[in-house]
Amino acid sequence: MKLRSLLFVPGDSEKKFVRASQSGADVLILDLEDAVAPSMKEAARAIVAGWIDRAGPNQIGAVSSSLFVRVNPLTTGLAEGDLAAVVRPGLAGILIPKADGAQDVAAIAAMLDRLEAAAGMVVGSVRIMVVATETATAMFNLGSYTPPHPRLVGLTWGAEDLSSAIGATANKEADGRWTDPYRLARSLCLFASASAGVVPVDTLYVDFRDAAGLEVDCRRARRDGFLGRIAIHPDQVETINRCFSPSDEDVAQARRIIAAFAAQPDLGTIGIDGKMYDIPHLKAAQKTLAAAGEAP
Repeated sequence: MKLRSLLFVPGDSEKKFVRASQSGADVLILDLEDAVAPSMKEAARAIVAGWIDRAGPNQIGAVSSSLFVRVNPLTTGLAEGDLAAVVRPGLAGILIPKADGAQDVAAIAAMLDRLEAAAGMVVGSVRIMVVATETATAMFNLGSYTPPHPRLVGLTWGAEDLSSAIGATANKEADGRWTDPYRLARSLCLFASASAGVVPVDTLYVDFRDAAGLEVDCRRARRDGFLGRIAIHPDQVETINRCFSPSDEDVAQARRIIAAFAAQPDLGTIGIDGKMYDIPHLKAAQKTLAAAGEAP
């Protein structure tokens, strides 16, 4: 399952779903939380269930993106009803918002176990991602995702709800950089993902009209170790996919490194074109090929 580009889709907008399904995003996050007004929650559940049915494994011309659903937080009392409506063949994953730690993953997973069995699905087939930094408590529990729950595939972070939780008046400097609390949240999410061995996904870039700024920010995120990014508009998907995909040069170099170590398996350090490469470089090359869809 690729988690390179993940596009939010309001759960009550058929028009936006149709456009999103043509965007090329790896994942469509069908949103039952913040994008849906309280008065529309019940209707949105039915609409999202219909989209999942249309994308199910037995449908012709099914949506090529994996379908995740962002449910409402456990604290609202709405999450179980959300899950009851959307757990059906065609659903690939659940995004948990405002999670306080791994205990929320365990709680959602227990509900999924029961609902998958009732729907005739393989138990464990629906995966879980977490927005891991939206509460103050969550910041102290990022280490709880290690060891990872078998359903957990990725962690992402968010700034807006965290701002509200801590009473901040802004989360960015005048030049657009994150202020210190949010730089910390971003870094800890990245470390928590690496520790758990799941995919780190960077948060959204708010100005969907600023393609140049998005590209610069995506390249920084990829440099730092993130492997994917949330999108809030279909126009952002192409840039995200390009920035988080290895270039032809990256893939070629990764193949050379892997081949060199394979040819001399007793060596821990190998020279290629006057540069020394060791085991961390080999592991990085293997990840590059995996990101390109090749078996290392």
